[in-house]
Amino acid sequence: MKTQKLTLTVMMIAILIVMAYIPAIPVGIIPIVVQNMGIMLAGALLGWRNGVLAIIVWLLMAAVGLPVLVGGVGGLAPFFGATAGYIWAYPFAAALIGFSVQTLDRFHKTNFMTLLAVIILFGVILVDVSGAVGLTVVTHMPLAKALIMQLTFVPGDLAKTVLATIVTLALRRRFKLLTHA
Repeated sequence: MKTQKLTLTVMMIAILIVMAYIPAIPVGIIPIVVQNMGIMLAGALLGWRNGVLAIIVWLLMAAVGLPVLVGGVGGLAPFFGATAGYIWAYPFAAALIGFSVQTLDRFHKTNFMTLLAVIILFGVILVDVSGAVGLTVVTHMPLAKALIMQLTFVPGDLAKTVLATIVTLALRRRFKLLTHA
């Protein structure tokens, strides 16, 4: 692994940890958090391999009890509680965002709209649907109700998506980052 990619991967893990301490906004049983924007950035900035690596290392840190999840939580409970569906989706979201961006880069098609669409598809829709499925499994909430509940998160998720897109494109231009390099 090149030094730049390794450094960026470790920095992404640190950013995810810092985001854990940005206060969540309570909305029912699932709070609105900033940390999922880190998932979007991991895939978009690091590509699928390093993005997934960053997410898996971060989740392993949480699983062993380090306080790296929202609110300074760690341990196995979040992996099997009401937020499990979101947590289990994170590596897949980073992988799919990273793979899509790498593919777009090969054809020089990564611009604001294409990156925004990719992040919305995998960083918002995939994660929120997975979260709804997790809620259904864990809380026995009807899937339709869990999916409707996800609509609460859409405005915040879209704002995080726009911000992640802007940050990604700015950093890629500034540091000449290409996910396939």
